Amino acid sequence: MASPPPAAEVLTGLVDLHCHSGPNPFAREFDHAEGAKDGERLQMRAMLVKSHHHNTVMDVLAMKDRLATIRTEVFGGIALNAQVGGINPYAVAMCLRMGGKAVWFPTFSSQRHLDAHPEGGGFPVATVELPSRIVPMCTEDGKLVPEAHEVLDLVQETETIVSGGHGHPDHIRELFTQAKARGIERMLINHPDFVIGADPALCREFTAMGAFVEHEVGMYDPLGNKKWDPANLLNWIREVGPERTVIASDLGQKGRPMPVDAFLRVGQALLDLGLPAADLRRMVRDNPSFLLRLPD
Repeated sequence: MASPPPAAEVLTGLVDLHCHSGPNPFAREFDHAEGAKDGERLQMRAMLVKSHHHNTVMDVLAMKDRLATIRTEVFGGIALNAQVGGINPYAVAMCLRMGGKAVWFPTFSSQRHLDAHPEGGGFPVATVELPSRIVPMCTEDGKLVPEAHEVLDLVQETETIVSGGHGHPDHIRELFTQAKARGIERMLINHPDFVIGADPALCREFTAMGAFVEHEVGMYDPLGNKKWDPANLLNWIREVGPERTVIASDLGQKGRPMPVDAFLRVGQALLDLGLPAADLRRMVRDNPSFLLRLPD
């Protein structure tokens, strides 16, 4: 049997849909421009930067001069936590109409997140005191709150990504049901086996609706914080299918690896376990390029 190709060859041109670079009230290892510059080691095509606290489009616009000399394109989005007013169509409209590429429904302001990460439960903490609150995605009868429909209309208008955030699987199902009814094609569930608790069968239900399932190398990297077995990631890929899977980094936190290094280590592990190179390339390049609407 032929040896697998080197991961660096397969990962060339990758797109990272989940980078937690700074500025941010959580301590970060690097800022957006520094992350994009480091991505040039793998000719990274694009990077989507995420904050749990603010609209990152404004960061990207403010760094325009620095980013102009870097080949990796950087895009921003908005997470609908308490710090932006929760599920706030006004903040979403500004973000998306100024070039934002993604809306994450509540992450650390969701009840699901707090249940998984009680105070001191291992999730990063802010360097400044931040008031917060629970932001419900759904009403008690399981229907989306009215503002969520306005947000989905904006996502449909701009052909951007909608993510279930750190929501309960039942609430993500309702979100995707309403998104699909609007013709939205770019739906994403992040790390289904971290916080959210969606098994492969449920994720196949989501992919049948047109969604993509994202996994993060930061959790599988032997130098990362979780150090999960890459064989489990391969099982996920086989269960759900590479055509509906995205592999991103979820990195940028202080003291954790650079995304490129984690992609290289986890990518090589997957190839060594028998994942076809074409499948890895599809999950790190083709699928995220479609989600960001990057030109062919």
